[in-house]
Amino acid sequence: MFKTELVDPNVGNFIESIRDIGYSFEVAVADLIDNSITAGASKIQIYLAPQPQIRFAMLDNGQGMAESKLKEAMRLAATNPKDLREKNDLGRFGLGLKTASFSQCRKLTVVSKHNNILSSRQWDLDYIANANKWLLKIPDDISDLPLLNELQAMENGTLVCWDTVDRTEKSEITTIIDKTRKHLALVFHRFLEGVNRKVLRIAINNNPIAPFDPFNLNHPATQQLPIERVKIFDDDVTIQPFILPHHSKLSQQEYEHYATEDGYIRSQGFYLYRENRILVYGTWWGLHKTLDAHKLVRIKIDIPNNMDTHWGIDIKKSIAKPADLIKNNLRRVISRVTDIGAKPFTGRGRKIEDKSVVQFWSVLPINDDFRFAVNQEHPLYADLEADLSEPIRQKLQLYLKGLQAYLPIDAIQFKLQNSPHQLKQETALTVADVEELTERLKNAGLPQAYIDELLKTEIYINQKHLLRNEEK
Repeated sequence: MFKTELVDPNVGNFIESIRDIGYSFEVAVADLIDNSITAGASKIQIYLAPQPQIRFAMLDNGQGMAESKLKEAMRLAATNPKDLREKNDLGRFGLGLKTASFSQCRKLTVVSKHNNILSSRQWDLDYIANANKWLLKIPDDISDLPLLNELQAMENGTLVCWDTVDRTEKSEITTIIDKTRKHLALVFHRFLEGVNRKVLRIAINNNPIAPFDPFNLNHPATQQLPIERVKIFDDDVTIQPFILPHHSKLSQQEYEHYATEDGYIRSQGFYLYRENRILVYGTWWGLHKTLDAHKLVRIKIDIPNNMDTHWGIDIKKSIAKPADLIKNNLRRVISRVTDIGAKPFTGRGRKIEDKSVVQFWSVLPINDDFRFAVNQEHPLYADLEADLSEPIRQKLQLYLKGLQAYLPIDAIQFKLQNSPHQLKQETALTVADVEELTERLKNAGLPQAYIDELLKTEIYINQKHLLRNEEK
């Protein structure tokens, strides 16, 4: 018969360990909002101020908790992740309120009101570390808590307050508020738009948060591919790919808005929703390379809240590691969608290979590789070269070789990725330039065969009337 010994963890050391699970400020706040949504809240107020010390508070108008339920809610691992949950339950481990809060502060106070009865509890990490016991405080004075007056005016609701916020500097507050606003606008956009005719309102420091739908559904140029319903592990998973509009179809402001904080390239891929809440976004889960050609591809996945194990959802609800069976289904979707998603770019790229138009630039194959080159068969170039002496012609050839060899591909790619609307390449050749060139060509008494060749060039292909002396 074996013997046992009780070996309790050192509370202080354990606390510091669970504080470093990896929450960012905005992800921690989102975890609190999950509880509010589960509690049926329709309004959430967030308070964040740096003076005199950083204080965070969040008030919801959900159903609130009686004292016994509040005490249980303050327990770490209050629920079993294997238990079946209500459809609208956005939690899993029963850790979110505590781990999210501990990651940002050393003192967590929760005040809840149910049927007009107020209850409060507090985790003070320094106190329990010194006591080396999980001693939950029952505060005797909560009068200085932000938003308490608003809670007292309500019949039901819950107030969460963070004090001794030690992972954020005062100088960062403005940036933190902006990042949190954008994160919540994306993660909870369906709730902010309205789920089952119920609209959730969230405000930070009295400034309402507007929903951000990452798929730009209202734009006519957004391609919505067919919805696919897949049975995985006996549960229904809904997948729908979207191809966002090319920047030429959008204003600069709208293009930048839908780029998200991470930019188009890092925002491509899957967007995983669980019960209308985004968990993970902008990832291929290692199934596909992040490519510029696919930066407009975003694929929406909806799963129920009983598939967390198969999708590898972590405590923070910000990381997923889908099982192999799921990945096999996703690979098939990727291969179908990325070809379509690349068309806005490959279609434009093929213009340079359009044989019906005489281009200034051409693509030269070099075995399995290629390079861009000035088209020396262009009629204007051929005419220019014919007028040059041999020494001048050789200088021109040398210059063109340098021009081609040092074409700033990296700079072009960077600018196109980050500020495509600011590129004004067409202004290098003005209307006045074309008119002057046309006048010179007309005065040169050109043969008709030469004019016919010029009409095929990029300059005249869409304005042939200039050389033909016709009205537009």
